[in-house]
Amino acid sequence: MNAAETRALLGALRAAHARGQRAAIATVVGVRGSAYRREGTRMLILDDGAQVCMLSGGCLEAEVVEVALDVIRTGDSALTHYDLSEDATWGLGIGCGGSVDVRVERVDPDDPVTAAWLAALEAGQKAALIVPLSPGAGRLLVTPDGEALGDLRADLRPFALAAARERLTHLEPRAATLTAPDGSAVFVDVSTPPPQLVLYGAGHDAMPLSAQAHALGYDVHVIDPRGAYLTPGRFPGATLHALAPEDLAAFVPGERAHLIVMNHHIDRDRVCLAHALHSGAPYVGVLGPRSRALDLLSALEEEGVTFTPAQLARLRSPIGLRLGAEAPEEVALSILAELMAWRRGYDGSFLSGHAGRIHHEPTHPVTPPLPAEPSAGPEPVTGAGTSPTR
Repeated sequence: MNAAETRALLGALRAAHARGQRAAIATVVGVRGSAYRREGTRMLILDDGAQVCMLSGGCLEAEVVEVALDVIRTGDSALTHYDLSEDATWGLGIGCGGSVDVRVERVDPDDPVTAAWLAALEAGQKAALIVPLSPGAGRLLVTPDGEALGDLRADLRPFALAAARERLTHLEPRAATLTAPDGSAVFVDVSTPPPQLVLYGAGHDAMPLSAQAHALGYDVHVIDPRGAYLTPGRFPGATLHALAPEDLAAFVPGERAHLIVMNHHIDRDRVCLAHALHSGAPYVGVLGPRSRALDLLSALEEEGVTFTPAQLARLRSPIGLRLGAEAPEEVALSILAELMAWRRGYDGSFLSGHAGRIHHEPTHPVTPPLPAEPSAGPEPVTGAGTSPTR
């Protein structure tokens, strides 16, 4: 579930509580075969039947609302299995060919674990919520520093703590249902900071990139020394930084930052590229042809500014997928498509004709030690040569 959906769900939940409405959250906790959404996808259901966000492409929502209304009324959580095969989905022929498990729980804002979990989601803080799928086993909220809040069945606690802490070490942790040593199913939900997009340059082509990224839930930052370019009207939803090149040290990217150099000004681009590569950000991109990035590196080398092989390995140029993009809005789509593929470990190729699974292999059932996540993305391109920009 991306940050934009989480933002919408939490906003609707706050408004519902302000009106005195009760609510439930439905969460996909298991997927087998083909389905529109993956584990960790959430939907909010209010006591009047209204819903925010979706668990599928429309196959499940009406049925889940009915379950949720009963959960809101009784306070008892529910775990429901839905078969989405073509023949089994209520005879309507709307199935996806797989099956999903959905857990529905009434939202109790006075419960300490619930309150802490919602606060972590709201603040974009890393946390893991451990929810055994058998009734009466309790819940546990775990933070990266090892703190744990809640009650959990004693025999499950060591497994839950190990699973949560291991998952929180990943840059892109994914929710999953795991199999505990006793064979029971334990769902690990995750909260993470939204991915950060930092644009060095507030030119015309930065505007659609900022807007589309904000709509996808990115925490967008735009850096430019020209204050007249840095206006909320040009970059709605973005954080604006009027920084001259010599003042860039004042900005420290986050651990999930994607930095894109796009000043269209050779001197500013050179300084910005040095700032980006010397930061700890895992992704650094330069807009334009490969030759531009190589020229910037050569100029920096002449000035005595050098980089380690590990720093250079994070440089990507050209950026974007080969979509034939031309207009600024198309270029923005191309770049964001690459960022999504890179973050989630995909190659950005066509799905048509793809013989394997569309999504990663499921992470359950497993027992500790847990398998490593797929790599953050394909290896960056740093060598010489030519290729289309997008």
